[in-house]
Amino acid sequence: MSDNSTASEPEHGSALHGLHVLSMVVYSLAFLLGTAGNGLVIWITGFKMKKTVNTVWFLNLAIADFVFTAFLPFTITTNALRFRWVFGGFVCKLNTGVLVTTMYGSVFLLAAISLDRCVSVVAAVWAHNFRTVRKAYLACFLLWTAALLMSSPYFAFRDAVEYHNVTYCAFRRHNYSPEALSSTLKTLTLVRFLFAFVFPFLVIVSCYALIAQRYRATQRQRSYKPLRIVVAVVLTFFVCWLPFHLLQLVELRAHVTDDSFLWMLVDFGMPIATGLAFFNSCMNPILYVCMCQDFREKFRKSFLLVIESAFVEEGTLYTLSASRRSTVQMESLVNGNKQDSTAG
Repeated sequence: MSDNSTASEPEHGSALHGLHVLSMVVYSLAFLLGTAGNGLVIWITGFKMKKTVNTVWFLNLAIADFVFTAFLPFTITTNALRFRWVFGGFVCKLNTGVLVTTMYGSVFLLAAISLDRCVSVVAAVWAHNFRTVRKAYLACFLLWTAALLMSSPYFAFRDAVEYHNVTYCAFRRHNYSPEALSSTLKTLTLVRFLFAFVFPFLVIVSCYALIAQRYRATQRQRSYKPLRIVVAVVLTFFVCWLPFHLLQLVELRAHVTDDSFLWMLVDFGMPIATGLAFFNSCMNPILYVCMCQDFREKFRKSFLLVIESAFVEEGTLYTLSASRRSTVQMESLVNGNKQDSTAG
């Protein structure tokens, strides 16, 4: 996913080769776990659970992660071929564009989830009256539209290009001066760093600071519990993506200074950072399960029950399958309202 990489692969000996082999293993695990885990979440939240605002948010987040990991075989194959691209120009555009779109979609959704939680706590009465499933779907549509617009340059400028008689998936160099290409890459990297990391992070931190302040003011210590999964998902996203974004900035600096140490840092660090970013997309289903209350007992009963208990709105009694003929009190992700279950 590095936009500024040159077409040639630097030779750093067996250590770098081993690192790329390791990265392919990580990408493969992310593909297997991500498609399977997020596929299950999509099936459960999309077809098995009653629609609420919470399930709409996390259904869309699972779709973003599923699509992201579903495109990983192109990256795995390219790494195995020492970065040669064999899938043609259209797939090059599509692969890069989809990966960037789902990255933007994920972080925009996390920011929206945090804003939703903040409004539900700070303006509970307003949220009870106006927070509906239909509006959640509309918000998701707008967020996906914004993500697509932010990623449009990657659809436009990425292509299969030849360098030293080898084809790579990279930014087109013909019709652009080196200065213009360098300026474009710098702009795209900085925009992505700001809008896919810094600004969403500031929004999310501000939201949870307000939530924590309100909880302290009302002495609702127990209300922290429903936020655990949301906070864990947010923290996991930013921890996994931070090294990638930082190394992209380092790479920009390396292009300017041509510093050998910076290039070595990029060459060795980028496979690890990219693998960590990819692996983030298979972490959310694991978090949904492992952070659910009474995890071991519920997991022995049913994986479906575990996922349902992770997404159900607070204070809602969710009916189990007919064979069990019982109801249980579910802990929700957030301080949701019963309005979600009937609105829309």
